[in-house]
Amino acid sequence: MASEGGEGNCIGWAARDASGVLSPYRFNRRSLGDDDISIKITQCGVCYADVIWTRNRHHDSNYPLVPGHEIIGIVTDAGAGVTCFKTGNVVGVGAYVNSCRECEYCNAYTEPHCAKGATMTFNSIDIDGSFTKGGYSSYIVVHQRYCFLIPQGYPPAMAAPLLCAGITVYSPMKYYNMNQPGKSLGVIGLGGLGHLAIKFAKSFGLNVIVFSTSASKEEEAIHLLGADRFVISSDKQQMQSFTKSLDFIIDTASGNHPLDAFVSLLKPRGVLVIVGDIEVKLKSVDLIHGSKAIAASTVGGTKDIQEMLQFCAANKIYPEIEIIEIQYINEALERLVNRDVKYRFVIDVENSLK
Repeated sequence: MASEGGEGNCIGWAARDASGVLSPYRFNRRSLGDDDISIKITQCGVCYADVIWTRNRHHDSNYPLVPGHEIIGIVTDAGAGVTCFKTGNVVGVGAYVNSCRECEYCNAYTEPHCAKGATMTFNSIDIDGSFTKGGYSSYIVVHQRYCFLIPQGYPPAMAAPLLCAGITVYSPMKYYNMNQPGKSLGVIGLGGLGHLAIKFAKSFGLNVIVFSTSASKEEEAIHLLGADRFVISSDKQQMQSFTKSLDFIIDTASGNHPLDAFVSLLKPRGVLVIVGDIEVKLKSVDLIHGSKAIAASTVGGTKDIQEMLQFCAANKIYPEIEIIEIQYINEALERLVNRDVKYRFVIDVENSLK
């Protein structure tokens, strides 16, 4: 199905081994099915998941691996059974491209929890038996259910990060009622996910306090993103001043960090939701006293994603992005590892992938 040389109907950039170094790569996309659309990819966001799987951090990577699951493109063809899209539509594709569509979770439009396992946009087994390959490529074929219409007038490049970073914070904020005007929300971490959590929270009418270990981020957190307060999480005195003051906390930070200090900031019956990849160590007594809750969340279902896109368009919520060419991707991934991006890279696939 794939070739490192000049064969194949799709061109992309792939990692060949756990070094994670990406370079040009040709391969064949599967045929268009009755319910599929073919999408010419114009932009693709860069997610930390791209680092994890190109570098085999979870020891399950299948090479050659083409990453990318914040995909924006234009519909160029549609199968006979397609009813949701037409040629020329600007559409998005997120972290998954298929599911069983029969289980209780799929029936409830919570497809990431599919009983048989959702098919991820890259590094999963596709319906033809090949490994799925992501958005660092010229085009993609996807079942219409897992594609999303980008609202007219919304900048396509800015829509890309919404397909993973955006929905990863929007979905739990909605599910755990973190959208009540006047309530207080703590946001741990100020990266691709954290900056969108702030934007959503302010649009919901919440009072937002950002927690970070980097004092240099205070200016942008407050004056660019609109947070109400900024706290250095390593400063015990600052942290203690917020004891029992927050209704909700959303933890977007990656890397291990202690949660006890943050749990103490929750009001009784407060909720802390984890969306980052961390190792959780916590004394249960810290939760019991105050009847507090800790939850975790992944990307949202298809209905939530389309709802979020409409919400962003209606409320003029735009991610902060840095547009790059595909040839810069290896440097971009290193910068992402070093947290040197404000706040999401987006690849200009259409104009740089030749």
